[in-house]
This record gives sequence, C-alpha cells and structure tokens, in this order.
Amino acid sequence: MLSRIAATVVPSLGRLTVTSDHATAPAAGSIIVANHTSLADPGIVLAALRRLGVEPVVMATAGLWRIPVLGRLLEQGGHIPVHRHTHRAAGSLDAAAAALGDGRHLLIYGEGRLPRRLDAAEAPPEGFRSGLARLAHASGAPVVPLGQAGARRVTSGRSVKQISGLLTAPARRPRLHVHLGSPLHLPPEVEAATATARAAVTAAWRTAAHRLGEPAALTGR
Repeated sequence: MLSRIAATVVPSLGRLTVTSDHATAPAAGSIIVANHTSLADPGIVLAALRRLGVEPVVMATAGLWRIPVLGRLLEQGGHIPVHRHTHRAAGSLDAAAAALGDGRHLLIYGEGRLPRRLDAAEAPPEGFRSGLARLAHASGAPVVPLGQAGARRVTSGRSVKQISGLLTAPARRPRLHVHLGSPLHLPPEVEAATATARAAVTAAWRTAAHRLGEPAALTGR
C-alpha cells in the first residue's frame, strides 16, 4: 500500500528519474540500503523501487507507528519498527531476517537518522550504524546500495520550511533521481562491513547527485 501511494503522490511533487547498474530488479531477499536526507525521501525511494517492480518491507523508527493512518498502513504492510536503545531493538533485526528469508526485499537506512543541517544542499551520507552489517552477516543476504538526490529540494530545514517546501513542490517540480548500484556481499567484520556499505551508498548517491548537476557530486566533496 505504501509503495502504491508513493508511486501516485511523488510524480506530483517532482520529476523523478531512476537508473540502475543492472537491467533487472534486485534479487528476492536482498537488503536495499539507502541514504537518508529528507522526510520526503522514503516516498521517493519507494516510488522509484516500484518502477523496478520492487515493493520492499521498510525498517523505520518505531515512532512512526504512533502516527494515525500512517501507523496503520505500516502495520498492515508488515513493515518493521525499530525500537532503538530498548530491549526490543534485537527483535527488529530478527523480524528483518525473517522477511529476507521469506524472499522479501528489505529497505533500510544505514545512517538511521536525518542529517541535522538545515540547508537544502546535497552531501555524502553520514556515518552508518552497525545494524545493517549485523543483519547482512546473520542473513547472508546481498546488499544493494541505493543513492537518492533531490529530496531536500522537496523538504528540508525547520518545520515551517518543511511545510512550505511540500506545499510548493507541485508548482516547482524539483528534479529527483534515484540510482541503484551493484549488489555486494559485505565482509564479516562489523566495522569493515559498515564502511564498505557506506562507501557503496556514497558512490550510488554521487551518481544520483551528478545526474542532477549537484556541486557536491561534481566537486567530489
């Protein structure tokens, strides 16, 4: 349901284009790891993946389940709440491993949070948390890096600017781009695996940002 809603709404907010290093969709049971820059990018990523025939299970902060309507959609779709810093955190990885074992695609944000900066510019992904590496090791699932750029043109900054950006996006129609990189198997060591995943997502993000002519990609920042 979330993927269908995203595929309907996102085209009204901007001009979405999608590229991939492979002609086919990611294999069933893959972990898709994306960079997180904006409140808008989950919808953009879901819309892009649906074009490739992928409707993933999403791992997201548990607080979203408390939002009316959205929480019900997340529950009905079998998406996975992440209860950070609680005794229930390990259960999120168990649920994710089970979804992968059932052949579902899993979407995870390696950074685990939005950047704290308020500008609308693009920047490389921030540091990744270790959950992705531990999940990949436990499940043996391939990891597909995904880079998205342009979402901060829809929403970024403080609350008033976020709302203004969302309301004016249909008139501005900012360009949005999502790029899927080649699948990889992460090394067994958590630190090395985390660094490898971040580097791959950064490369995918750079491709997406370059498509939009973003200075961050053009200068190699």
